Amino acid sequence: MKKLLTTFLALSGVALLMLSSCKKSGTPIVTNGGTPGTLTASTTTPVLDKTKLSDTTYIVNFSFTAPTYNFSAAVTNTLQIDSAGDNWLHPVSVTLAHNVFEQGFSTLNFNNLLLKIVPAGVTSKVNVRIQHSLSSTVASYSNVQALTVSPFNLTSWIYVVGAFQSWNASLPDSLISTLGNGVYTGIINFTAGNNQFLILPTKSFNTKYATNDPNTQVPSTTVAYNGPNNFYAPAAAGQYIVTLNLNSNTITFALADYYSVIGSAALGWNATGNDSFMKYVNDGTGTWVINNLAMTVGEYKFRLDAQWNTSWGPGAAAGTVVTSGATGDGNIQLTVAGNYNITLIQPITAFGSSPGPLATTTFTAVKQ
Repeated sequence: MKKLLTTFLALSGVALLMLSSCKKSGTPIVTNGGTPGTLTASTTTPVLDKTKLSDTTYIVNFSFTAPTYNFSAAVTNTLQIDSAGDNWLHPVSVTLAHNVFEQGFSTLNFNNLLLKIVPAGVTSKVNVRIQHSLSSTVASYSNVQALTVSPFNLTSWIYVVGAFQSWNASLPDSLISTLGNGVYTGIINFTAGNNQFLILPTKSFNTKYATNDPNTQVPSTTVAYNGPNNFYAPAAAGQYIVTLNLNSNTITFALADYYSVIGSAALGWNATGNDSFMKYVNDGTGTWVINNLAMTVGEYKFRLDAQWNTSWGPGAAAGTVVTSGATGDGNIQLTVAGNYNITLIQPITAFGSSPGPLATTTFTAVKQ
């Protein structure tokens, strides 16, 4: 009995020491939920104007008060925007720096965020709130601000006419801006002796982008709205990446990779002179086309820059092609003669460049 009593007293002493130790480390912190901040918006109908893409002025500004708790807390504040009715399942988020209690957006930045949650060209309702996070699992939220917005599609085109297509404004070529940021790019095939051209905002000669450069300057380098002189591409014929920058009023040219059809089903297998050249579609998808190509029963394939260094034959899957030397490379069989529209979709790693090693190249050949 004495032994049991001694053991009990010893254990009790240890427990008291542990309690004393806990007391010395401080009182545990328990939150009562705190009070979230209050969010306000400078406007509930921000105006998204495509002509203001390069303007850094804020079109909407969100500000909020700091949340309060019954203890000092390190809080991460995140601005969240979601489409009305989504119940915050797929918000876009902007995490704010410590002790920053406002966030403004320019036209470009706010439009980019909105395009992730609502469609372009449609008036939509979105909700905005602040998430106050104490940890990955503990958060509170401000009030919700409802906005009415109409984001715009960033992709836009302008048109290219010139000697290479008989100055036909009703059937122009084009340059594309996938960001709507005033920089337009495309591949234009300038044929021999036909390197003069103009760029039109619409399919009309009423207004134009031209140059103040003298006609002796080849290629042109500057851009002037309704300028007096035609643009000049490089003197050597070829397919060029044309980049028009309306922010700096400059124009540049670079030789582009290009694709062709060759084989007994087309003009023959002669390494020079038997290529049927394809045209790049300036829509940002990496698509090359050749229409109404007269073909006979036989074989064909695609090749790069009219050289045998890189060519494409049939892939394992229907409608695909693989590069020369790859398993299954050979020639595409054509069993029915006729005029064909052929499309090659070549994913690109950079504009006008060759595909990456994992790119899948597809094609179609449709008889007229």
